Amino acid sequence: MAGQFASVEECLEKNVPEQELKEVKRILYGKELPTITIPESAEKLAVQHSFDIQGYAIPAAKEELTPPRIVRVGVIQNAIVKETTAPIAEQRAALHARISQMTEAAALCGVNIICFQEAWTMPFAFCTREKQPWCEFAENPDNGPTTQLCQELARKFNMVIVSPILERDEIHGDTLWNTAVVISNTGYVLGKSRKNHIPRVGDFNESTYYMEGDTGHTVFQTQFGRIAINICYGRHHPQNWMMYGVNGAEIVFNPSATVGGLSEPMWGIEARNAAIANSYFTCAINRVGTESFPNEFTSADGKPAHKDFGHFYGSSYVAAPDGSRTPGLSRIRDGLLVTEMDLNLCRQVKDRWGFRMTQRLDLYASSLAAAIQPDYQPPVIKDVC
Repeated sequence: MAGQFASVEECLEKNVPEQELKEVKRILYGKELPTITIPESAEKLAVQHSFDIQGYAIPAAKEELTPPRIVRVGVIQNAIVKETTAPIAEQRAALHARISQMTEAAALCGVNIICFQEAWTMPFAFCTREKQPWCEFAENPDNGPTTQLCQELARKFNMVIVSPILERDEIHGDTLWNTAVVISNTGYVLGKSRKNHIPRVGDFNESTYYMEGDTGHTVFQTQFGRIAINICYGRHHPQNWMMYGVNGAEIVFNPSATVGGLSEPMWGIEARNAAIANSYFTCAINRVGTESFPNEFTSADGKPAHKDFGHFYGSSYVAAPDGSRTPGLSRIRDGLLVTEMDLNLCRQVKDRWGFRMTQRLDLYASSLAAAIQPDYQPPVIKDVC
């Protein structure tokens, strides 16, 4: 059933009376966002290559002294193209072609910044704990084939590209990292952001391949705004989201790969909460499909061995600092979500709610500094009775 249910939105459209649907959407999404027109050329491309396109606008109030800061952001979710038993070069080439098609559609929609899903050039093989052949997908983030492709697309479409890959760090002993490479709209590699938090839960055995990142909470100043990347499991850690806001991010991307039986109840909450708490836009991206592998593996939970670890449920969405969010993409189909946002909304929400002004970082800094000491005693007052 998990891999057949298309989306909450489709279910609502089919079953909620029209006069009530608008109020349901207001409650679910904060407000009903206006749609943006998808060009016919992009629609044709989507039909030709079998993926969905949705587009929404998240406006800000007009100001007298500050002009709007409009940026169009695209996020892509997709299934792998080739079977996991196909040669590595063929698997990667097929995904390169697929994402190039979808990026072209994003360009036709006027997208300025686009982000792909976590480890987009490969199946999410980390569940297997096998080193071969999956480590062969790892690439140099500065001049590997995927970065070279993204540089070409960035220059061609005048688009900032966030490309999450499995990184091969050739300078430091050929170690591996889960990394997002950020490429300027000029084709210049701005830098990279490595995954800060690594899961060790169920089939997500990623520390077999790479460990916690060492790039901190880098923010990238692009022509279209200040962006950051909180990769997958980092969305479960509020402090991780917080630090990107402290460092000035206006848009934080969360490229992910997560399955229904594990995290779906959290999915619509975490990125939206982060947008509210930190007064920036968040873009939650998840892959789709079920990926099967040649050899069985176990989850260390007493259940039988298996060759897949469930359905990646897509449902990518964008959330705004005012608590609103877009509807999600499909749970079962590839998709491109285009969101036009006014970055002035970040500052307007800070002024209105004062979350950043009342954040009390000094209080938490001193409390956390004390809490990590080996002789720490929590300030718990006990009843003597």
